[in-house]
Amino acid sequence: MRQAERVGGGVPLEPGMRVRHPDRPDWGIGQVQSVVGHRVTVNFEDAGKVLVNTAVVALEPVEA
Repeated sequence: MRQAERVGGGVPLEPGMRVRHPDRPDWGIGQVQSVVGHRVTVNFEDAGKVLVNTAVVALEPVEA
């Protein structure tokens, strides 16, 4: 897995993971829906489904 497909601490992104967008706290917590290279689809509580380019944005993992 490439570096860009990982979140803080080197944890690999996987469907089902809960994450935050560091620049958009108003979106709330999101759940990863799919990961294809740097393209990660996340369903956020207050923003709906968003395609995130992890080459640009480092998503933050959220503990369960």
